[in-house]
Amino acid sequence: MIALLRKVPVRTLLVYAVTLLFIVLNGYMVVKKHTLLAGMLPVLFAIVLLAIYSLDKVLLLTVFLTPLSLPLHQLMPQLSFDMFLPTEPLLFGVLLLFLMKLAMGYRPDRRIMHHPVTWTIGIYLAWILVTSMTSTMPVVSLKFFMVKVWFITGFYLLAIPLFADKVNYKRFVWLYTLALVIVIGYTIGRHLGYGLMDQQAAHFVMNPFYKDHTSYGAALAMFIPFITLLTFTRVHRLLYRWIAGGVLALLLLAFVLSYTRAAWLSLMLALGVWVLLKLRIKFKTLLLTLLSLVVVVVVFQQQIVSYLERNNEESSSNLMEHFSSMSNITSDASNLERINRWSCALRMFHDRPVFGYGPGTYMFKYAPYQLTKDRTIISTNAGDAGNAHSEYLGPLAESGLPGMLSFLLLAGTLLYVAFNTYNRLRNKEMKIYLTGALLGLITYFGHGFMNNFLDTDKASVPFWGFTSMIVAIDLWSRQQPTPFGE
Repeated sequence: MIALLRKVPVRTLLVYAVTLLFIVLNGYMVVKKHTLLAGMLPVLFAIVLLAIYSLDKVLLLTVFLTPLSLPLHQLMPQLSFDMFLPTEPLLFGVLLLFLMKLAMGYRPDRRIMHHPVTWTIGIYLAWILVTSMTSTMPVVSLKFFMVKVWFITGFYLLAIPLFADKVNYKRFVWLYTLALVIVIGYTIGRHLGYGLMDQQAAHFVMNPFYKDHTSYGAALAMFIPFITLLTFTRVHRLLYRWIAGGVLALLLLAFVLSYTRAAWLSLMLALGVWVLLKLRIKFKTLLLTLLSLVVVVVVFQQQIVSYLERNNEESSSNLMEHFSSMSNITSDASNLERINRWSCALRMFHDRPVFGYGPGTYMFKYAPYQLTKDRTIISTNAGDAGNAHSEYLGPLAESGLPGMLSFLLLAGTLLYVAFNTYNRLRNKEMKIYLTGALLGLITYFGHGFMNNFLDTDKASVPFWGFTSMIVAIDLWSRQQPTPFGE
């Protein structure tokens, strides 16, 4: 019997196992009269079969579902844990299949595993795992680590071979964007009920698809550069560019109505990087410029703070006043609360500078670090109102100095690879994809000074997807004799 089973292809065995499990579960649901779950089983069964025979289609399906995903607590508020449905269960399933393939002898392409970006991701993940072991809340931290693993497995390791086919660059971008257009329609429809220029309503009208206007604005900012390039570059047909232009107009309208000041600033940063690319500025020059700016800010921090304190412009429905309020650190509650969270993160780092409090634990630990002078009208006594509002200071508090440095190393390596690949590329179409992916990441790196969303599917899917695009194009541009991933 065992000898007979060994002759059966692994995929066939998996199909038999899944079919048997489906029959058992379906029978159980029918007997227990769980009609809703019984109705969902065929869909789940179809997705599992699709994953077995065509994993790339499951990844692309996940991209489309990401903007439309819902947090579990919206559906079942009584549960003590949370996840995004259906994207995270799908990615968990993808991770299990990947581990099964590894167990059966599959090995990812050596060129992918030996790439500098892969090494920096490995360092980033390794330190999260180490600090999960030393965490003050190990269960929370290990769950945080697992979420990172399935996002990186699905949209980095498995997505690079996906991008061996050039058409998948556009599929990735358009699938996320078209689902985002559905959310935009829903959001603007709700916004009209409060008044289209109502700034207060802009904070919540995208619920339940996006938690608030900041994550919504960040997602829009990540895809606007890509759609802009597809609209104004003459690589594609005129009709295609007109359609892209119409979608771009809708994205820009939604972007303005999101009233997300950090996202507006991040898009300006992306524009600046685009200019540097067109001028063919070397990465070394860019790095020296950034380091010089950091030195200037540190040396003249008192003068800068004194200047910012003169601004008393409040956030409002007037777009110019709202943008001007970005530098108001005197009376704007949103800005002051960010300073409160950043101050807490720095104090937490001071107490645990090497290992931090543990990945994902900031929101449970920052309350005692709030000072009376820093508290705002939106601060809470329990300190349970969210994260550190920084993709850099959050890891500093949760994983110590090595945690923040590992993320900065990843960002720096990505920029280095992207700039070098851009200067080496001659294919115009691939240059568009590289530029779109790079500028999308730049918006997130810029936004990361004010917010952090990499613990959510809304930001993680495009972030790691764009990262894999850059690595895939770098490998493609080196003109290897065989496509990577084969």
